[in-house]
Parts: sequence; structure tokens; C-alpha cells
Amino acid sequence: MNREEYVKAIKDVIYLSYCAVNSKVPAKSRTDKMDLTNVYKAAKMHLLTAICAFSLESAGITDERFTQEKAKAMRKVALMDIEMSSLFETFETEGIWYMPLKGTILKDYYPAFGMRQMSDHDILFDSSRAEDVKRIMEAQGFTTEEYLKGNHDVYHKLPVCNFEMHRSLFAEMFDTQMYGYYKNVKQRLVKDEGNSFGYHFTDEDFYVYLTAHEYKHYSQGGTGLRSVLDIYVFFKRLGGSLDLYYIESECEKLGIADFEKQSRTLALDLFGGKKLTDEDKQMLKYIVYSGAYGNIENSVKNKVRKAGNSKFRYVMTRIFPPMTLVKEYYPLFYKHRILLPVLPFYRLFKNITTRNMSVKTELKYLLKK
Repeated sequence: MNREEYVKAIKDVIYLSYCAVNSKVPAKSRTDKMDLTNVYKAAKMHLLTAICAFSLESAGITDERFTQEKAKAMRKVALMDIEMSSLFETFETEGIWYMPLKGTILKDYYPAFGMRQMSDHDILFDSSRAEDVKRIMEAQGFTTEEYLKGNHDVYHKLPVCNFEMHRSLFAEMFDTQMYGYYKNVKQRLVKDEGNSFGYHFTDEDFYVYLTAHEYKHYSQGGTGLRSVLDIYVFFKRLGGSLDLYYIESECEKLGIADFEKQSRTLALDLFGGKKLTDEDKQMLKYIVYSGAYGNIENSVKNKVRKAGNSKFRYVMTRIFPPMTLVKEYYPLFYKHRILLPVLPFYRLFKNITTRNMSVKTELKYLLKK
């Protein structure tokens, strides 16, 4: 698929998604001109194949690729919700406070079950009970993929269950401002009714956190169309009751007020069927070429920009990472600091032996004139 074909396919993905979330049947004049192979590829890049399937089916169009993606999405959500329910029952028994995050909540705001594709379930929990949570997850049949690295632990259970268990909402090494804002997050939470240890954000605080999380991705490797659609669905459901003054003032504290306004405007314009502004188009272009979770080249570009557009300065931070990163990802070197001169060689060896393709992409960009 060349650039021109991709742009056309993305426009079709946006149109089909627009129809799905607004309960509209796609026009035959549009669907007849779609190359469903390219639409499928583009939708897959942004985790929107299931929602496109819903839209196409409403127009009487059946395509096995989309049908399978819809079935997979529904199955995955169902299985992960069952596991989450069981997990929360155990947390209640053992006295561990918890709160589901992001897409785990947003998926229920979409018009139909399974319409929002899920990669994983994100859950914030009492960080002092990380060892107990690990024991519980493994007893429930999960394998531990990552533990005590960064700000969340990763667990997987066959066939499709992925859980990210957050000890904190942000890692200090990546964003000290957001880390500080959410350091004592429990003070911002509201107690659930009907249980003893479940919590939730207010609608406003949920949206502020969602925006902060998306900004983290957007300013690093980029973020995809699904994140824009999430904002639209959220405002379509709750927009009339939200305290926008509070949202804007909290985003100001986080340094993301401009991003919040622009991403909200783009979402409401793009999926509300309005004419896009020049600012909309600029942001949309970046998002369209980022994919669902961004890409390495965007990440390197943004980090070089933060380093004063100096590739040399950026390379130095990669060779000699900050101690906050060393503490999180290389605790042995942090504890025995006499070994720090060996760390760059260890990291290089590790990347070579694991055939890390992201490093190859990074070097390719850095060697560009």
C-alpha cells in the first residue's frame, strides 16, 4: 500500500468509525469505492478493525477478515472481564484497594459490546501490596511478564488475557511533573458503592488522566486514531455534564492545556462530521502516521527535539541514562554504582543479542543528515 492508497484507506476507516459511533449506516456510494483490503490494513494499524466490522455489517457488507476481528475483539473483552471480576473478588477478600483505568472503562461507553478493541486491562492498585498481587495473579493462572519495572507490572494468561497492574500512574523517570501530580493519587479517588475496596475517578479526573496518558504517548512515539475516537465517545456520552473549567485548570497544572484543547477539538470535529481546521489537519496527520501506539522514529525525533535539536546530546543521554532510569530498569547497577561504567556496554550487548529492531530504526534515523 503506497502513501496515496494509505491516505484513502484512512479516510474510509475514519468514515466507518464515524458511522459506527453515531449509529449511522454507511452510504453505498462510499462503500462501493472502498478497497477493503487496504481499509483492513489501515484499520489494523490503529486497532479499529472491529468497529469497521460493525459499520460494514450495518451496510450489509460481510468480509471474513473484519468478521473475525470483531469476533476476536468480543471474545477478548469477555474473557478479560471475567478474569477482572474474579481478580476484584480476591482483592476484596484480601483487602487490596483497586481501580480500573483507561480503556477498561471507556469500552463500555461505545454503542456496542466489543466495538472498542482492547490490548489489555489496566488496573491501579495499592502499590504496597505488589507482592500479594503477583501471588494472586499467578494463582489465577497468569504468568509474570514484568515485575517491579517502570510503574506497572505485566501479566499474561492464555489465550488472550493481558493485564497491566499499575503501582503508580506515571513513572518518575519519564515525566516528573505528571509523576508529582499523581503521586498521591488516592486522595483524588472516589469510593465505589457496593464494594469495600474499589475506587473510581470523577468523570472530570478520569478525562484529565486519560488526556495526560495520551499526551505521554503523543509527545513520545505518537498515538493512533483510536485515542481520538475515545475522546469523542467520552464527550458524546458525558460532555454535557462535565466541568470544563476544572478540566482546563487541572490540565494547565500538568502543562497539557493546549494539547487537551486541540485533541478535544479534533475529536469533536473529526467524528462529529464537522469541517476540520488547519490545526486539526496538522494534528491528524501526525496521528495518522503514528499507528496505534506510535513509532520509533517519532519517538527519536521528539526526544532529539527535547534535547535542543542536538543529536549528540540525545546520544549522550542514551549512552549515559539518568539515574532514575537506572534505578527502575537496572537495579544491580544502581545498587553497585562502581559498575556504572560497564552499563553502556551491557545495554549494547543486550540489544544486539535480542536483535532489538527499535535500536536499528533509531540508528537509521540518527544517521540521517
